[in-house]
Amino acid sequence: MKLDALSILLDENFKLKKNFYFISGNEPTLIQKVSAVIIEKYKKQEKISVNSIEVLGEFVNEVALFEDRKINLIKNCKGVDEESLNTFKKSSDIFIFTQENSQKIKKVKSVFLKDKDAYLIDCYELDRASKIKIVNYFIKLSDIVIDKDLYWFLVEKLDNRYSFLENSLNKILKLDKKDMNIINIKKLLTIDSLGKEKIFFNLLKKNQEIVDVYREKINSSSDVNELYYYCKFFCHLIIDCNNENEYNKKIPLYLFREKVFLLDIFRRFNSEKKKLLLSLLFSTEKIMRKNNDLSLATGLRFLLSIKKITVS
Repeated sequence: MKLDALSILLDENFKLKKNFYFISGNEPTLIQKVSAVIIEKYKKQEKISVNSIEVLGEFVNEVALFEDRKINLIKNCKGVDEESLNTFKKSSDIFIFTQENSQKIKKVKSVFLKDKDAYLIDCYELDRASKIKIVNYFIKLSDIVIDKDLYWFLVEKLDNRYSFLENSLNKILKLDKKDMNIINIKKLLTIDSLGKEKIFFNLLKKNQEIVDVYREKINSSSDVNELYYYCKFFCHLIIDCNNENEYNKKIPLYLFREKVFLLDIFRRFNSEKKKLLLSLLFSTEKIMRKNNDLSLATGLRFLLSIKKITVS
């Protein structure tokens, strides 16, 4: 069965009643948010622990001592088919699969779509209608009133990626009523949507310069997580492209000023360095899943590690 991601995020009365959840799409921050909210909803209902595994084959059906059952977070859907899901239905555990879209998962998605005990949740960049729903939800939750012009300004200008939109909204809605105007909000959105992204473009500078700009822009774990997803986007752009022409076409148009820098970065990578970069992303996400976020020190090490791989 297919389920809209916003049904989980915005409907506080939504009841989770499946054993299998497959969360995929092209928007990693929304994938992560949906997964976190599902876990949070289950924890409110019962005693439950969370177990992270790479593939379904690593699952061991053990009876928990103090919890009713476990949530198994599975990063890779390798080996998942109709037969394997039927086998694991014997367990009382919950299984959450998260994987970004690729040609390899099309068949797997069809398995979840047909299974009555599964939800297939697609997570894509937010469109205008989705942003309206989210803005309405946050305004209602905060119990504030904003004028019509400001409302539509937010809908148009907030980021299409969920975590960045949520981070901006949280900061905006904490403003005093007298400060709730387009001028002040423009300042906040400039910091959120441009400041952290620009840190990546300092990658070839001296380490101390990178440290200085990092300390200036990154002040909390949410800032670190936001920077991580910006960096992940640029890293996967390098990893997934086979040649410079393909890479050049995939650079977003809004980054036209940074195109020369990005092409220079791409030319420094061969297949071995791409493997190192992929390994770095994997190990960093492992830390995020374990601790729910990244510390300031871990974020800085991650950034400097990207530089080390790039210039080596």
